[in-house]
Amino acid sequence: MRITIIAGSNRPESTSTKLSRYIGKFIESEGHEVTVYDLYKQPLPFYGTHEDSNANLAALRESVLHSDAVVLSTPEYHGSISGVLKNALDFLGGDHFDSKAVLSICSAGGAVGVSSLTQLQAMVRNMHGINCPEWISIGGAARQFEADGTPSSVDVVTRVHRTVPYFLQLAARLRK
Repeated sequence: MRITIIAGSNRPESTSTKLSRYIGKFIESEGHEVTVYDLYKQPLPFYGTHEDSNANLAALRESVLHSDAVVLSTPEYHGSISGVLKNALDFLGGDHFDSKAVLSICSAGGAVGVSSLTQLQAMVRNMHGINCPEWISIGGAARQFEADGTPSSVDVVTRVHRTVPYFLQLAARLRK
């Protein structure tokens, strides 16, 4: 399967992006093709401007349109998703998400990021995607990573290795 991961942070050392990359490597180890679309490295214009001439936007739209499933990753800012992820989602729609499995993940400064994940699930429903019943949220001390990109917390590694296979099974069922 082809999986697109949208890393929705605009910071160079974002823990939500580090988690996205770790999940991407895990999905690849399961035999799937992964595209990580990093909104820090591939910024988009503001919604409603320069849409037809932006190469990053064209690449994002193409990747999500031709993916079999999507992972949405965000830092949690003031109980919500990042502005850059919301902006990216504004450029996408039902033709990109219709009947595809979507896994939501976040990194929060506090213990967990439930508010941002709940908001992402509402957005996914409105774009006719299928929310994975599981999600991944890291917070506080669980936001540490080793030099190779592996989460320092055994609990985070365990959560990823339990949740991602479930997501991939859901995506495979929806493809049929």
